[in-house]
Amino acid sequence: MSDTPVLDVRALSVEFPGRHGTLTALDGISLSIQPGEILGVVGESGAGKSMTGLAVQGLLEPPGHIAGGEVHLAGRRIDRLSDRDMEKVRGAEIGAIFQDPLTSLNPLFSVGQQLIETIRQHLDLGRREARQRAVELLAEVGIPAPDERVDHYPHQFSGGMRQRVVIALALAARPKLIIADEPTTALDVSIQAQITALLRRLCDDHGTAVMLVTHDMGVIAETADRVAVMYAGRLVEIGPVVEVIGNPQHPYTAGLMGSIPELGARKPMLTQIDGSMPRLDSIPRGCAFNPRCPHVMEKCRTDRPELVVSGSGASACWLNDKEDVA
Repeated sequence: MSDTPVLDVRALSVEFPGRHGTLTALDGISLSIQPGEILGVVGESGAGKSMTGLAVQGLLEPPGHIAGGEVHLAGRRIDRLSDRDMEKVRGAEIGAIFQDPLTSLNPLFSVGQQLIETIRQHLDLGRREARQRAVELLAEVGIPAPDERVDHYPHQFSGGMRQRVVIALALAARPKLIIADEPTTALDVSIQAQITALLRRLCDDHGTAVMLVTHDMGVIAETADRVAVMYAGRLVEIGPVVEVIGNPQHPYTAGLMGSIPELGARKPMLTQIDGSMPRLDSIPRGCAFNPRCPHVMEKCRTDRPELVVSGSGASACWLNDKEDVA
């Protein structure tokens, strides 16, 4: 495995200036993804998961902007590129898979036309070669009879098959990184399993790095190598999936784990995290999770904890501060 990560995000901050002040949507996010690795990014709605993916792709809606930090793709800094240069990066080096495949596909064109256009935009291929590449992509993502289906329109595919077409589009130019934002949410459980298995196989076969954005810890457990847990625009825990799920170091992560039902386990009720995610204009001092935390200390209300490395992972919680505990 290469020493250079495919994606290296360093202290990334995103702000939205407004009439009543500036809102901080992302606050010092640092994470990396190696070739062939799937990093799951998880948290409640409003945690900043999708915002991180949009910032990496240079797709922030004005007046939102990157206020600090750096984004590196395969060793090259991309957060300062012009809009025109960033357009060349998207699709060619960064592929995207979104939650609803219907919003990613044009209903007026066949899937083959859309694939061919994307392929020719980023690769130096003639129309015949691009069509052959489109057929090969459809076959690779598990579309049956790809020679025939390449001329079909999006409405002629089921939801799961449309999502496979979207994955084929994301792979069209052989990108280094794929950002998958809730790619299985609109699908039933059996189709979810097929799509996550497909993402895993593509990583293994091509060495593609994947940022898998989801609120579903079950999908993370089945698919990801590592997981980053976000809360109120901050990273609260990151580490190997097995360690984070088996031994969470942050109370918020523990709450997420406790809310997942286990087959065969007899529990009177699932764990509940009281309260809700704070709005961007009312993030509390200290640890943003402190109003909802069952282990809150006075220090949590005043001082913000930083990520502290522990084993193969890291967490931002005063409970893990050795000096404080001692």
